[in-house]
Amino acid sequence: MHKDRSLIAIDQQRKQVVIVAMAGNMLLDFAGPADVFTNANKCLNLTGSKSGYDVLIVSPTTNKILRTSAGIEMVCQHSAMEITKPIDTLIVAGNDFQTLQKSEYTDFCNWLSVINENNTRRIGSVCGGAFALAEAGLLNGKKATTHWQLTERLKKEYPLVDVNSNAFYTNDGNIYTSGGVSSGIDLALALLEEDHGKDIAIQVARRLVFYLSRPGFQVQFANLLPVYENSNIAKKLHDWVIKNLDQSLDVVRIADHLNMSPRNFTRVFHKQSGLPPAKFIEKLRIETARKYLEDTDMPLESIAEKCGLGGLVSMRRSFLRHLMTTPSDYRRAFRTSLKIPGMNEIIQPDLHSTN
Repeated sequence: MHKDRSLIAIDQQRKQVVIVAMAGNMLLDFAGPADVFTNANKCLNLTGSKSGYDVLIVSPTTNKILRTSAGIEMVCQHSAMEITKPIDTLIVAGNDFQTLQKSEYTDFCNWLSVINENNTRRIGSVCGGAFALAEAGLLNGKKATTHWQLTERLKKEYPLVDVNSNAFYTNDGNIYTSGGVSSGIDLALALLEEDHGKDIAIQVARRLVFYLSRPGFQVQFANLLPVYENSNIAKKLHDWVIKNLDQSLDVVRIADHLNMSPRNFTRVFHKQSGLPPAKFIEKLRIETARKYLEDTDMPLESIAEKCGLGGLVSMRRSFLRHLMTTPSDYRRAFRTSLKIPGMNEIIQPDLHSTN
């Protein structure tokens, strides 16, 4: 007799993973975690283990139609609301950012609001999926993360959530949240390691040509400064500061440039930007250094001098404090691929492949 997969209770060997693919998201938001768990099955089978995962991708709406940002339309076999039996791992992957509050999501949010440790062992989110968990009240009083571009909105709309804008993924109790897109793979690998140990997780990471733990600390490399409105004093100062980063920029000099008293300038700047002037200058120095590291071959010492970060040791300390990585590691991670030595030699044979 055929059994509906969405209604199967968890047995002692196979764990049911339900991934809710929200509308308007990137394919990797839900495909990445799904690939981790399905590849885990292959690695576990090779060891003779009968354990593994039953992976089910479901829709948050009753029409079961999923439209992605890539223009691909999918029809899911089930909607989340059809699942009534306990789930091992529930992951809400992405959302459409703007229509989460529309009536079409009401049933899903109601269903999500009754999810708890009694019917679901672990609850997670990828990227904007944190908004769905927050809307359902699951993140109240919890630590959580989301894509760095969405953290300020998450803080504003759900003040009861303790938002961490840097982490690739984080957990608080049985709640796991992750940052943008590929961070869902980081999270899924961590959950896999939690279930079956490091060796299996490493095998899956190798299959996906992905790090089990990315180099350095697990952080998203968000912009250190927000985008200020044109009327904001920080926006007005931005271009002038950039031109003078290699010089000493104390409060007296900046205030003099604006024809303001140092005391009044400090008060107005902090009120409008949310930062002391010195913090703003430091972050702008680091942001500018990041661009030089990404786009140029300029020596690290020259970048430190040009951005007013002192010597190489001082710049290294600033990067570790704000980005939790060193300038040299940052360059290796984000330098344009067109400038990576040997890349042409690696790519060229594939361009002429007949396979």
